[in-house]
Amino acid sequence: MSVFVTIIVALRAVLRNKMRSFLTALGIIIGVAAVIAMMAIGAGAKAQVEAAFAAMGTNLLVVMPGTTTSGGSFGGFGSMPTLTWDDLAAIRAEVPSVKAAAPSLRSNQSIVSEELNWTTSVTGTSPEYFDIRAWSMAEGQAFTQAEVDAGAKVVVLGQTVSERLFGAASNPVGQTVRIGTSPFSVVGVLGRKGQSPSGQDYDDAAFIPVTTFAQRIQGGLGKFLTGSIYVQSTSSEDTGRALADVKALLRDRHHLPPGAEDDFSIRNLSEIAGARQQGTETMTTLLASVAAVSLLVGGIGIMNIMLVSVTERTREIGLRMAIGAKPKSILLQFLVEALVLSLAGGLLGIALGVGSATFIASRFHWPMQIQIDVIASSVLFSAFVGIAFGLYPARKASQLDPIDALRYE
Repeated sequence: MSVFVTIIVALRAVLRNKMRSFLTALGIIIGVAAVIAMMAIGAGAKAQVEAAFAAMGTNLLVVMPGTTTSGGSFGGFGSMPTLTWDDLAAIRAEVPSVKAAAPSLRSNQSIVSEELNWTTSVTGTSPEYFDIRAWSMAEGQAFTQAEVDAGAKVVVLGQTVSERLFGAASNPVGQTVRIGTSPFSVVGVLGRKGQSPSGQDYDDAAFIPVTTFAQRIQGGLGKFLTGSIYVQSTSSEDTGRALADVKALLRDRHHLPPGAEDDFSIRNLSEIAGARQQGTETMTTLLASVAAVSLLVGGIGIMNIMLVSVTERTREIGLRMAIGAKPKSILLQFLVEALVLSLAGGLLGIALGVGSATFIASRFHWPMQIQIDVIASSVLFSAFVGIAFGLYPARKASQLDPIDALRYE
């Protein structure tokens, strides 16, 4: 009997008992659907974490000043000015693993246009800040180093602030706003950045030259930098080395003896992102592993039904052998039946999995990302399950003695 005829006979045998075939494949359907749905939601969550941390900036370190101590109570990092402008210059000039560094001085201020006003975070910084944060301009341009040196009254607005003051469709470049009592010219509007992992709106911000900030918004403390320093390493691989180099430089400049605590703090946002991604991947793997158990259970169900099928069709097997069917043809027939059941279950599982993931994502507003490689792997794995668990019943059928099979009642 040819392979084609064997496949046709196997398909007819499967379709002969449609309900039993469907129930047999149900384990595979549920397993594949669960794997695809869990992996899609997990991949979406991972992509969301990656996007959120990419919005912070690439290869980013944040250096914060020290903490005050009063009566055994610690004020937290940033409560005591320990970083100086010379520290910033030294980080820029003396640390090879640092690509760029920029100050960040913040204050909540009311920004007033001709008709509207909006209270937001105003940051005094330098042009490097926008490169460090990988923040492009939607309109206009960022202020220049010459404007920083001159203490120019120019401002770059975030998207939220621009929309609140001038409307969503307007271009405020060239317009004048008032921050505090000083007029500022809008020179640029930043591209949309989105939210931080904690829900902070990055676009609800305005940026002015750091020198202007010290003169017009908030008086400084002389040599001390009353904010934080954003540091960008030369590459992702060098972020750890940049952290160690900056830490060593600051300890040396602050004359801290060995064993003494740092009077500053350095946050490595890449490590935070990596930890969150690892947690997401671990949870996704766990859920997918639990879902994969359904595939195993489905495979056992296929083997069980195929063994029942062999028993029910013993006389049929004996008759085919008696008229010339070879053992390998019988083996192939039952393997094809098991493969058809598992592949049909896999295809139905794909549809159910994609549909379930889409419904869950829309219902609970979760991110979702369908992965073609996961779908392909699920189908291949279901085929493997069908072959693996169908092999024993197929071998049992092919090894029946024709005479005993014909006598079977």
